[in-house]
Amino acid sequence: MTAFIQQLPALIGVVIGALGSYLAAMRGDQARFRREQAARWEERRLAVYTDYARTLKKAVSLTYRVAAHLGNDPHPHPLSPEEAAPLLAEAELGRDPAGEALLLLGSREVVEKARVWVVTLLEMERFVRQRTRDPEAWRELLERQRAGREGYYAAVREDLALPPGHPARWPLPLSGGR
Repeated sequence: MTAFIQQLPALIGVVIGALGSYLAAMRGDQARFRREQAARWEERRLAVYTDYARTLKKAVSLTYRVAAHLGNDPHPHPLSPEEAAPLLAEAELGRDPAGEALLLLGSREVVEKARVWVVTLLEMERFVRQRTRDPEAWRELLERQRAGREGYYAAVREDLALPPGHPARWPLPLSGGR
């Protein structure tokens, strides 16, 4: 019995060490799991943000082309309102699910900036559907659309802790810079 009592402190030390090692490993696993989960959600948010921007940009490009047909925009590939109608409808159908995903996974700031951008796009679509011929009003819409897109991208970068990006405002020959 005395031998057992003499070895008891060492045995207690082994048990405490094993317990401490187990707890440290558990905490490390939990922290790694949280980091991996956060990274997965961040990847999903980036995919949703990108998909939403792509759907809006598709519709924006169509409005540029119709506006060029109407004499409002210098886009090099004009498109008549009749030819654009099914394409705009398709773009609108794609925008709804992308918008729902954005509402589900996007931060409040990103969703608000997306709303600003899409409201301007809706005005651009109405402008070309009504066959408006007013280059100055179209230029104002373009500026608001560009600012909306820039605000959206800035909010996305901030939400995902990305470095500042390019504002995408460079003059292009024949197109006035988009």
